[in-house]
Amino acid sequence: MKFGWINIFGAVIVIVMMIPNIVFAVKYKGEKNECSNRFMTAAEQIGRYACVILMWLPLPAGEFGFAHVSGMLVYLFGNACLLTAYLAVFARYMKKRSAGPALAAAILPACVFLLSGLTLRRWLLTGAALLFAAGHVYVCRAAALFKTERRRDGN
Repeated sequence: MKFGWINIFGAVIVIVMMIPNIVFAVKYKGEKNECSNRFMTAAEQIGRYACVILMWLPLPAGEFGFAHVSGMLVYLFGNACLLTAYLAVFARYMKKRSAGPALAAAILPACVFLLSGLTLRRWLLTGAALLFAAGHVYVCRAAALFKTERRRDGN
């Protein structure tokens, strides 16, 4: 099974994942990144943008496709489950901003990118997903710890 040189499913997945982030950015306009580790912040951003592009565009060259129908089913069903969980966790996080949902909301998109890279056999996407996962989880954890310390100090 082949998608061709543009993966519409990947583009839809990225768009669905962006919606809660856009809502969050609008709701919390003044929110700053509290992570002071520039290396991990850069790793997160490089991994994020690489994944967003590689989800729908098969770089360096080639087409998106699966060796077997079972691979496509794992890709579609697995991503549907992960996206549903991500949207539910993000909704919970928007109601009560705490460390647990924040970390889950950091891990789930990385899982989407990783599952997509592995099932599509797109190794650049897989590598970008691992870079994004390391950076995103680190940055989100640092932000959650910063907020916890600030609350404890009464600020």
